[in-house]
Formats: sequence, C-alpha cells, structure tokens
Amino acid sequence: MPRITQLTLVVPDYDEAIHYYTQTLGFELLEDTPLTATKRWVRVAPDATSGISLLLAKAKNEKEAAVIGNQTGGRVFLFLEVEDFDSTYSQYQARGVTFSEVPRDEAYGKVVVFRDPYGNMWDLIERKT
Repeated sequence: MPRITQLTLVVPDYDEAIHYYTQTLGFELLEDTPLTATKRWVRVAPDATSGISLLLAKAKNEKEAAVIGNQTGGRVFLFLEVEDFDSTYSQYQARGVTFSEVPRDEAYGKVVVFRDPYGNMWDLIERKT
C-alpha cells in the first residue's frame, strides 16, 4: 500500500535547521549524509518510528529561497500531534517557540499555531480520544 514517507522543507541552512528541529522541537536527526560539497540528505522526525520525516533541503537558488517559510501560501503547513499538549506547549514556550495565538479547544482537540524560524506555520495538536 502506498504511503507518504517524507516531506521536503526548504531551509536556508542545514545546520541551523537541524539545531532548531532537534534542540527546540525535540525531533530526532535520522540522517545527515553529504551528497556533494554543497548538498546533504538531511532527515528529521518527531520520533524515529513515526513513519514520516522532514527532508531539510537547503535552497539552492533565489527561486527556492523565495518560498522558504511560505511553501503553502500562508496556510498552516505541518501538523504536530502530541499526547500531552500542556507539557509540550510549556516546553516549547521555554525553548522560545513563537506562537501565533493562545491555545484553543476545538471539536477535534486542543490546538495552537506556531511558526518555525523560517515562517512556516504549524498546528500543535492533542486530539480528543
């Protein structure tokens, strides 16, 4: 059965992006393989067993750099589902994550929007069971 296994996220710098996603959001660095002198295959994920990862791709030209932080035209791009919203929200606040709003309760669960350093909008969600 086909499945999506990774999404490309265009970033300005590999090491800066690795630091943010691993140190600030607590993701795991799954792979960092040099391909050429300027290109690397860098994958991060919230959990190595999650089945999906982000491929951090350094912009190679002005056209790619122009979409950094706006790959979805201003809509929420990525959705990070957690089991303990309040704890994760507090940890992220302490680590300097930029939230665009205060947490809210929706029919599907607790949610808040945050932005990564590049401007990409994320939903942090704890789903109702």
